[in-house]
Amino acid sequence: MSSVPFAKVIVNPAAGGYSGRTKWPRINQLLCKVGLSFDYEFTNESGHAMAISREACEKGYGCVVAVGGDGTVNEVVNGILTSTNPRSTALGVISTGTACNFARSLGIPQDNASACLLLTGQSRVVVDVGLVTFQNQNKTSQRYFVGAADVGMGSAVVDIWNRQPSPFGSHLNHLLRLTEALIHFFQHRNKLMKIQIGPEVVTDYSFDVVIANQPYFADGMKIAPRATLNDGLLDMVTFGDISKYELLKMWPKLYHGGHIGYPKIEERQIESVTIDCQDKLLVEADGLILGETPASFQVIPAALTVVLADGSFA
Repeated sequence: MSSVPFAKVIVNPAAGGYSGRTKWPRINQLLCKVGLSFDYEFTNESGHAMAISREACEKGYGCVVAVGGDGTVNEVVNGILTSTNPRSTALGVISTGTACNFARSLGIPQDNASACLLLTGQSRVVVDVGLVTFQNQNKTSQRYFVGAADVGMGSAVVDIWNRQPSPFGSHLNHLLRLTEALIHFFQHRNKLMKIQIGPEVVTDYSFDVVIANQPYFADGMKIAPRATLNDGLLDMVTFGDISKYELLKMWPKLYHGGHIGYPKIEERQIESVTIDCQDKLLVEADGLILGETPASFQVIPAALTVVLADGSFA
């Protein structure tokens, strides 16, 4: 078999309001400058990064690099973890998306030059991933996620974001997404959800339920401040039957974790949970709409190897 480069670089040109395409020529130059042995491929549709990633793993690439946002990372990770030998391939990340919460949580530099240089190092970290089981067109499906998933207000907003892509770059994309989120916020109604953790079942109205493997969520909210990517647990943050007025008052606190401890917000560490609702609710993970409830979430400890700078993640 002919030798392959060390890294397969997967570029999502639509990431960050299509800023991925404009940023790639400089990233390409930076990767060549730091001496990384790589080849690259652009994605052209949803799911393409997963297929490229899986094929790269089968061909023996030592690293698959996601150039994009959290959705691109999710697809690349799913390609790695559904390959025949996922332990042999590490994940690298170069952020060109709007939020890039996975990179933020791991301390991977948002600066592309620093991120490219990091890929030539030898430091690695093994992290947990989540696995969500959900309904899609009346069939049961599964998907890995690395950052966070949710059911409720958050998943409904992601659905709006994904159906209205912005071709104007990451900064304007972020502002447009925030505007759309606020519009939907005032239209949203809390849903009666059934949440089961082991034998414990709670049925109550909820605004949103976030299942987090990392602290950051959405547009950089520190939604689960105690979440750690390598503790073998997921952090569930339940926003109960909370009013819009209460949420608006605490909104700034969501960005530094100050919402934890509020009486209608519960945070707990879990290994697995099942969420159901009489109304079919959308299920979202890493910024991608996957399907509908009922949905189950579980942690898969120490499942993924990530290229990381020394000391950037504890």
